[in-house]
Amino acid sequence: MTGLVARTRRLDGEADLLGWAGDDGAVWLRDGDGLAGRGVAARVDVAVAAAWLASVETDDEVGRPGSGAVALGALPFGGGGDLVVPAQLVGRSADGTSWVTTISEGGAVDPLAIDAAARGVVAPAPSHFEVTPTVDPDRWMKCVDNARERILDGELTKVVLAREVVITADSPIPPSLVLSRLQRAYPSCMLFSIDGFVGASPELLVARSGDRVRAQPMAGTAPRSGDPSADARLAASLLASEKDRWEHQITIDMVHDTLLGWCSYLDAEAEPSVVSVANVQHLATAVTGRLSWPEPSVLELVAALHPTPAVGGEPRAAALDLIGRLEPDDRGRYGGPVGWVDGGGNGSWAVGIRSAELDGATARVFAGVGVVSDSDPDAELAETRAKFQAVLNAIVRP
Repeated sequence: MTGLVARTRRLDGEADLLGWAGDDGAVWLRDGDGLAGRGVAARVDVAVAAAWLASVETDDEVGRPGSGAVALGALPFGGGGDLVVPAQLVGRSADGTSWVTTISEGGAVDPLAIDAAARGVVAPAPSHFEVTPTVDPDRWMKCVDNARERILDGELTKVVLAREVVITADSPIPPSLVLSRLQRAYPSCMLFSIDGFVGASPELLVARSGDRVRAQPMAGTAPRSGDPSADARLAASLLASEKDRWEHQITIDMVHDTLLGWCSYLDAEAEPSVVSVANVQHLATAVTGRLSWPEPSVLELVAALHPTPAVGGEPRAAALDLIGRLEPDDRGRYGGPVGWVDGGGNGSWAVGIRSAELDGATARVFAGVGVVSDSDPDAELAETRAKFQAVLNAIVRP
């Protein structure tokens, strides 16, 4: 036993999660559902987090996924990492139900946690920025050519290469400001701010609620122009693209086959759909199923799925080896799993793309592309530039 008690109580009204968390809190939001934490009751290694949370004593009058003991985390792409268990956590569901959980020894309720309208600390915005790529674009395109040659030689079928830019500001970059801008621009995405890792991901890695499991892998990208007619043509071209459909199917097959071993029933949509966000559009396929007993924690599913071919490649080991040789810098948490888990093993985890690693006045931002046998380096460079805009626009503004 941890010696901690998690007390969960209903709240009247709808909680302002972003405002309550401020810059020093942890936030996860999607389609009206959300969690926001302040303070740290514990930090737990992800390898033991499911068992640790299950051992916390609970006094929960809400009794739904996300209530009781909850941990949030943004994990490194390369594996490992820890989760933060907030001392005070406010939750909200799409049906308007709100609750507060306080975790402490003996479960004493802190009055601050009950006041969900209390705002966290919010720093002023910087006024000057410099944006610098860590690798010259021409050199990066040579890496794409190198990877393409390895694919043509039969070493692997796909590898995802990422490109990095570093933003330097004249004062610390407030996570809450970046997240609020992302929320306005990308309301349908999964929004997160956890330990300085901030983003708006469109891609659901995996979610578990009771015996239900969901995933929505994405692979294959086209830009958006802002003109509805042009965007419709680009979407139709994306759906008709043999390269993008093949790249997408690699990811769908891996996710489906991985989850199948835990499921009594699992189904993937017969045809992909196009999911549009403000600056780009992606091929996406929903995978849904029912878990067999005993249901695994969502963290077991995360560990089995990450990294999917959408952020790593295929086969996995060969792709990760090539990434390590071609990318000069560690990705940090870019492309890694980001989400939450509760004491019942429920949770929701996104792929940590469209994200920034904030450290005071510095931000690291990555964008990745899937390289296959007929990839064009110029087109892949253009795709990274389109993907960068999501986060750059949320940071580099007066």
